[in-house]
Amino acid sequence: MRRFVFFVFILVTVTAQAQYKYGLRPMTYDEYLTAVKSAPRKELVDLSKFVPGLVLDIRYATTNNFTGTQIYNLAKAYARRPVAEALFKVQNELKPKGLGIKMFDAYRPYKATVKFYEVYKDTTYVASPYRGSRHNRGCALDLTIINLKTGEELQMPTEYDSFKKEAWPSTPVKDPVVRANRALLIEVMQKHGFKVNGSEWWHFDFIGWKNYEVMDIDFEELEKSK
Repeated sequence: MRRFVFFVFILVTVTAQAQYKYGLRPMTYDEYLTAVKSAPRKELVDLSKFVPGLVLDIRYATTNNFTGTQIYNLAKAYARRPVAEALFKVQNELKPKGLGIKMFDAYRPYKATVKFYEVYKDTTYVASPYRGSRHNRGCALDLTIINLKTGEELQMPTEYDSFKKEAWPSTPVKDPVVRANRALLIEVMQKHGFKVNGSEWWHFDFIGWKNYEVMDIDFEELEKSK
């Protein structure tokens, strides 16, 4: 019996080392549940249920993304509760203008960040697996603005997940409409506690992201906890 237990321990250890080969050991589902009991504000909230009228276009649940493969089994968008509350305010501010938010990605399991890095190693555009992504903390959102009446996206400098310098929010834009649309998105997000990523106009980090742990929890696990 002791030999069997020792063998299982070694097998689990080797598997974990292979999975987390970049030296970062993210929080598991059980650890997350324990953390939420003592700190309820760390809960991952289903954004489609929390933010009325939110439109989801979760690209990594499809093959329509830079990897060309489906990364998620479910098209879900989760974020920590304070992040969800801030996004709720953004949506409420845009609605009287006939505008709303379309979400491309939110919380992202750590294993997805590893996959992205191994496909495209330029950390200008993908997070380092040695540190993890702010998406892995449930504190980053990839999004754009849509016209609520037509459902169409407002014109922006590039498509989502573009690896061009035109995607940088600091890159000058000649078209006044596109320039105004990008400025509106950045302004309303910053007003409610987010900071735009330096190389992606669509990526916004919640200012308090450092208070949250990197996680490797699949959407299926979060769904079963409802």
